[in-house]
Amino acid sequence: MFVIIGGNINMYNFDEIIDRRNTNAMNTDGFRDYIFHADETMVFPYKDEEFIRMWVADMEFATPDVVIEGIEKRLKDRIFGYTRVFSREYYDAFVSWCQKRYDWEFNRDELVMSNGIIPALYELVDYICEIDEKVLFLTPSYAYFKYAADFNDRESVCSDLINHDGYYEIDFEDFEKKASDVKTKLLILCNPHNPTGRVWREEELKQLAHIIEKYQLWVISDEIHCDLIRQNQKHVPLGKVMPSYNQLITCMAPTKTFNLAGLMISNVIIRDKKLRQKWLERHYNFDNPLSIAAAQSAYEKGEEWLKELQKYLDNNFKLTQEYLKEHLPKAKFNVSEATYLAWVDLSAYFEPDEHLPLFFAYKAGVLLEGGNMFVQNSDCFIRLNLACPKATLIEGLRRICDAVNTKHTKKYLGETD
Repeated sequence: MFVIIGGNINMYNFDEIIDRRNTNAMNTDGFRDYIFHADETMVFPYKDEEFIRMWVADMEFATPDVVIEGIEKRLKDRIFGYTRVFSREYYDAFVSWCQKRYDWEFNRDELVMSNGIIPALYELVDYICEIDEKVLFLTPSYAYFKYAADFNDRESVCSDLINHDGYYEIDFEDFEKKASDVKTKLLILCNPHNPTGRVWREEELKQLAHIIEKYQLWVISDEIHCDLIRQNQKHVPLGKVMPSYNQLITCMAPTKTFNLAGLMISNVIIRDKKLRQKWLERHYNFDNPLSIAAAQSAYEKGEEWLKELQKYLDNNFKLTQEYLKEHLPKAKFNVSEATYLAWVDLSAYFEPDEHLPLFFAYKAGVLLEGGNMFVQNSDCFIRLNLACPKATLIEGLRRICDAVNTKHTKKYLGETD
């Protein structure tokens, strides 16, 4: 599809608003359970179709045509029996993607498939850690890192990132102290980091690597956001920094990059032969044939679409920064170096015990995720999904700012919410 914007021809229409209702989408139909742990009896001043949805981390953009065409081509084979990635073509497409973008590659026999990185985490924690051993991660954190430890009855250990007025850095002294515990067995690293949006620099990763090697930690590097970086950033895989470290597992996927989350396919690169064998013996090792076709097409033909997406997301981040600066000046926000998720500090406007997703759902008609969903070191933050059409973003920001400003106007006037 060609769209003319400001006299320039744009091959992809990211301004298109697509109605996702009645497709069993978590985004539209599952928010009550996921955000509020409630059922359909929970009511709001807004109808469901009136909400601006800026919460779950999938995109409001159509999946690229080249991916849909790949699925359609596979559909013509007409049989969808038990399937695994047997052909070399999938590996070639994925490793070529990594070589071109990250100057990094891996051996074909190290690649196994999973129907998602989250399920892989749940399995790998069990395979790697004994019952009395601990899982370490950086906070604020994607909650499923902790859930993976909890599910397997392993203790989780948090090392808080240092927040320099919205820019986050690793507290290496604290990290090493917790890594040095003989019971700390596994680090789950988010690279780039969710929710802060940091792209870890090579120097930072080398410093991490030194500590990892010193204490012989196992590492799962979740790199699902690695393609979704700002145009002026560069992702460095941990596997590139630690080229010969055997206790490293790298997880990547096309699902975030190309809006394929529902197709449930991820790449898990396991260097250690014994761990890889354990995975192959215990994992339900079949893949969705349509997911394989979609992922391979994305890696082979999706680069131009991704370039245009990056430009659009960069503009959405710039718009968000400017809008918040004008309409919510006490909010602290730095443009995320990676992801399509904005991490906004509203501590000037809210108390730590306030339920921000509930406030914005009732008072603004905006669905978003609050800091309470990111383990710790995240009070008074909201995470906003900016992978949406510009018109949707502007309306969402307007509602958010109006709700916060109205709250404080009422408080100043002595009125109640």
